[in-house]
Amino acid sequence: MFIGRSKDSRFRKCKSCRGWHHNFDCLTPLCLYATEVFLFLTGADKSCGGEKTHMPNAKVLSEKQAIVEALVERIQGASAGIFVDYQGITVAEDTALRTEMRKESVDYTVVKNTLTRIAIDKLGMNALDSVLNGSTSLATSSEDPIAPFRIIADYSKKLGDKFNVKAAFMEGKILSEQEIAALSTLTSKNDLYGQLAGTLNSIIAGLAVCLSEVAEKMGGAPAPAEAAE
Repeated sequence: MFIGRSKDSRFRKCKSCRGWHHNFDCLTPLCLYATEVFLFLTGADKSCGGEKTHMPNAKVLSEKQAIVEALVERIQGASAGIFVDYQGITVAEDTALRTEMRKESVDYTVVKNTLTRIAIDKLGMNALDSVLNGSTSLATSSEDPIAPFRIIADYSKKLGDKFNVKAAFMEGKILSEQEIAALSTLTSKNDLYGQLAGTLNSIIAGLAVCLSEVAEKMGGAPAPAEAAE
């Protein structure tokens, strides 16, 4: 709650902490996300009771915007991607994981939650906002969509609670937990294509049976002219 103003109109006195805030601090919960994005992109310091906050130079803002655009391009161009909570893994485990990812042409990097949230919101994937907290890494592949699922599933078994899938997407579609689990059991994109082919064959076979039954029923009924005779 604000109880006064400083001579600088950008700051107000906060009753909660007795410090000076920017006018956009201490907002209602509905404004917190917008405030977080603004502060992160601009680099403004919103700490309580500190000295005057400073606004960033153009270089800092440009760098953060470039990171967001690169993430948008990366996610948009990926055939599949997985967000992972990697908290607790050792340097040796992380090195081994990255080596395996590179062998399979999977791009694996640690990402900043706020910038990633801005990027996925640009792509209409807002449903992933809630998983972007704590430690977050992103694995994407533009070649074999199964590769990141297979590798991460393997390391998740090895590392246990230190390495967990937060969410995943394929061709821009956010996947359910069941879909992620199913994809994690495949070994390559050929397995995926095989499953799709099997599903299509089942549909075609079912359609053929239905058409055959309809044809039999129509063929078994007497023609109108014959009935008149």
